[in-house]
Amino acid sequence: MGAEISSEFRSIPDLLRYRVRQSEAGEAFRFPVDGQWHTLTWGQVWERARAIALGLHSLGVEAEQPCGILASTRVDWILADLGILCAGGATTTIYPTTTAEGCAYIVADSDSTVVFAENDEQVEKLRSMRDQLPNLRKVVTFDGTSDGNWVITLDELEERGRRLAASEAELFERIIDRVEPEQLATLIYTSGTTGNPKGVRLVHANWLYEAEAIHQVGELTIDDVQYLWLPLSHVFGKVLQVGQLREGFPTAVDGRVEKIVENLAAVRPTFVAGAPRIFEKVYNKVVLQAKEGGAAKYRIFRWACDVGLQASRLQRAGKRPGIALKVQYAIADKLVFRQLREKFGGRLRYFISGSAALAPDIAEFFHAAGILIVEGYGLTETSAASFVNRHDDYRLGTVGKPFPGTEVRIASDGEVLLRGGGVMRGYHNLPEETAETIDDEGWLHTGDIGELDGDFLRITDRKKDLIKTSGGKYVAPQSVEGKLKALTPYVGNVVVFGDQRPYCTALITLDEEAIVPWARENELGELTYEELTAHPKVTELIGEAIDVLNRGLDRHETIKRFTILGRDLTVENNEVTPSLKIKRKAVAENHGDAVARMYTDTVQSL
Repeated sequence: MGAEISSEFRSIPDLLRYRVRQSEAGEAFRFPVDGQWHTLTWGQVWERARAIALGLHSLGVEAEQPCGILASTRVDWILADLGILCAGGATTTIYPTTTAEGCAYIVADSDSTVVFAENDEQVEKLRSMRDQLPNLRKVVTFDGTSDGNWVITLDELEERGRRLAASEAELFERIIDRVEPEQLATLIYTSGTTGNPKGVRLVHANWLYEAEAIHQVGELTIDDVQYLWLPLSHVFGKVLQVGQLREGFPTAVDGRVEKIVENLAAVRPTFVAGAPRIFEKVYNKVVLQAKEGGAAKYRIFRWACDVGLQASRLQRAGKRPGIALKVQYAIADKLVFRQLREKFGGRLRYFISGSAALAPDIAEFFHAAGILIVEGYGLTETSAASFVNRHDDYRLGTVGKPFPGTEVRIASDGEVLLRGGGVMRGYHNLPEETAETIDDEGWLHTGDIGELDGDFLRITDRKKDLIKTSGGKYVAPQSVEGKLKALTPYVGNVVVFGDQRPYCTALITLDEEAIVPWARENELGELTYEELTAHPKVTELIGEAIDVLNRGLDRHETIKRFTILGRDLTVENNEVTPSLKIKRKAVAENHGDAVARMYTDTVQSL
């Protein structure tokens, strides 16, 4: 488990060069333009990366010089990232949802001298804060407008690079050869729950470790096709890039969440990575469609799910179903499950889930339908992937086995400690915070509570999120929240409270896609979403689900009171991160009055 692994490559540019030599004419990327999919070969990627790198070199970008990318997931993001790394620089990632003030903080703290900005809207964020960014020399825009001076287009940058390549033919190779394994490659700012975000310093050696570990695990091959929609500003999206470089499979790139279902059918990927909220939404939609089909169709759906779960549980226990169950499953598959798999393109080998805990009930439903979700685990501070279930060696409810070369230890208080090639080199400009996170023996303290079942790791909650009631009982809120979301399609987000309180309560938001059709069926179709959240029938609907939830919980875990919020939790209100993790402290602050009311006698108790 803990044996070190090494890479034959010196840097990500060196790995890119290898991939181009191996697969020059092969498809690297597929991307949408005006409703049509276009492709880039690895040879074309090399040409574009060279033009961008030399364009940056002409702007004075040198070794380890941070350059920001402020854009959504698209092929230009990846090309800009490769260009920055091939110039010897380091990529600073910035979510496109970041405010102007937040962008200014990251650009200034990282000392980024060049920022790639997606469009005029993103350029304006930087322009409005320009007086706070004296070291920002140039903005390169993908779709925005050039002013010929401070702001130039990506095409203009690449043209500068091509001119330089024509005059100095060997320059690009010389720059690549100078990039060392311990040079800074990426600064990823963790969104955090309080204060300013912290820049996580990841070097080329970190990414090379991830690439080699992915290769040794052997789950991905050059014959795979990836559909990539995850935010590339997040470490989960980044690690998928280096996995692709190592293995050489093509990737279809489109970050538009509203296009996911349409793109799955068009791309027909063999694997897709996503956050749990996406799988919850798919599950909710499937359940709702079955209900909308009428009582008979819904009974068939529930029967198929029961049959599928029986077969799934036998399979995971290493047993074979009997003849009767085999026949029943074949019918269930024909009537229900096959149609679901076809929506994902028909050749999906598995989904990969990460960035937050996946509710076991959701994983079980998909497995019953013949769709495996392999859950993994890691942090920004560990270059994303540290654990993952394998397609032929998995346990639902766990995050799998460690990557080759990663060591794990469970501390006396249950905290998960990790050590290995993926561990960051520290927080940018924050030596004290670094020392608090990585101890003298190199163990990174993750802040997550977990347990080992053989080699499989199970994460139970965040250390700081564990609730201790005033009666001294501990509650893992994420577990309770996940169970509720699996019980009903009408719940969007759930946040459980109860620390130092006599009982647990919950703030709940509704899933708008689910509750609106329900409202029409229940003669409430004229009400707005906000009006629905306050309607007694909706309160009763959610209350029934919580009654079912509570019957399966220990007494101290049960939800005694709940409040349905008038809106969903949002990134804009600082209540969830761009990767859809809930910021509990921010939610408590934004909705403090609602929480307080649940601990008074004026609120109806369940």
